Amino acid sequence: MMGLSSEAIGRSMACGAKRVFWAAMMMAVVLMALTLPVAMAQPAASSVTDSPTYKRGRLLYIQCRACHDLKPSPVEKVGPNLAGLFGRTSGTAPDFGYSPALRSAKITWDNKTLDTWLEKPGTMVPGNIMAFAGIANSADRAALISYIEVESASR
Repeated sequence: MMGLSSEAIGRSMACGAKRVFWAAMMMAVVLMALTLPVAMAQPAASSVTDSPTYKRGRLLYIQCRACHDLKPSPVEKVGPNLAGLFGRTSGTAPDFGYSPALRSAKITWDNKTLDTWLEKPGTMVPGNIMAFAGIANSADRAALISYIEVESASR
């Protein structure tokens, strides 16, 4: 570097820094161009599980989970497992001892029947042994049913 003035060295270094900066910027632009379509193609988080109704249902389900599971489980709880509940006939979940009243009710579980059940189980099936008074608020029942429907479905 003999023969170069300190001013020339400073200009040369400044040009080198600019080159490094612009090279880094170009790499960033190329990376963004390559990854943006992939990011855009990824499905967004499910609109169902992001909905306020689903979130309210998840909160309401807290009172149910002491007795019921929504996924298949080897652990038996006080209540029957709710995995695959929709479309199932009442009193038919394997390995659960239902009351005679619920076994003979022959209810096919869907949104409507579950809504009636959750409102007042004792009124829908007199003689059932579920220790649950019911949920009076129809919006809360709808939210809970929405959550149960999503989480108990087979995947």
